[in-house]
Amino acid sequence: MALKRIIPCLLLRDNGLVKTIKFKNPTYIGDPINAVKIFNEKEVDELVFLDIDATKNEKEPPYELIRDIATECFMPFCYGGGITNVEQIRRLIASGAEKVAINSAAYHNPQLIKEAASIFGSSTIVGSIDYKKNVFGKYTVYINGGKKNIKKHPVVYAKELEKLGAGEIFLNSIEKDGCMQGYDIVMIKEVVDAVSIPVIASGGAGKISHFKEAFQEGKASALAAGSLFVFQGRKKGVLISYPSPKDIRSIINE
Repeated sequence: MALKRIIPCLLLRDNGLVKTIKFKNPTYIGDPINAVKIFNEKEVDELVFLDIDATKNEKEPPYELIRDIATECFMPFCYGGGITNVEQIRRLIASGAEKVAINSAAYHNPQLIKEAASIFGSSTIVGSIDYKKNVFGKYTVYINGGKKNIKKHPVVYAKELEKLGAGEIFLNSIEKDGCMQGYDIVMIKEVVDAVSIPVIASGGAGKISHFKEAFQEGKASALAAGSLFVFQGRKKGVLISYPSPKDIRSIINE
């Protein structure tokens, strides 16, 4: 069984950090290097960085920024955004990323997952799934930053990505993003039950009890969160935080 993890998920835009609500209205929250230094001090085990503009604007991943992050970062991290080919993955790994998350390109070119897994190993390749309910109230996967409905159920798509060679699934609820009202427990459990690889669930964490619910009821292997780790108080002042090692142990072991 994969070790349970609680992972800060940081959104990149123009080399800065932002936070969104339901994938909309990105708000600038600071410099990624400063955030990394604080997370080092907090003894975080892993980070995820997602560039929210790279695919939409057909930009290359920000290799220089990734190198700068890797220089400062004491922990392994995953990068996602704008990845369309194996050479980009090679450059990202050379720049210091341990894993890459592939989202839109996995739909447009499924063989990319298969080829990348064969070259770099499945443990390096994360299949990224953004999902929400469509106009008919049915859960479906969206790509291109939540703009394009590919008309696949998250469970079906997760199984396809696993079969292609993805070593993990990053499952992100668009409707829960930034709302801090709790994870989508039902969908997490459905995906976890359908695949044999670890599932990282994201979207909705607002308090410690949400982690416990998602681990216990959703059976997630790992949980990612953004707002909870960058905002403080009712007015959402920017303050980087992370549970203490003691609190992490209580969350994971309860």
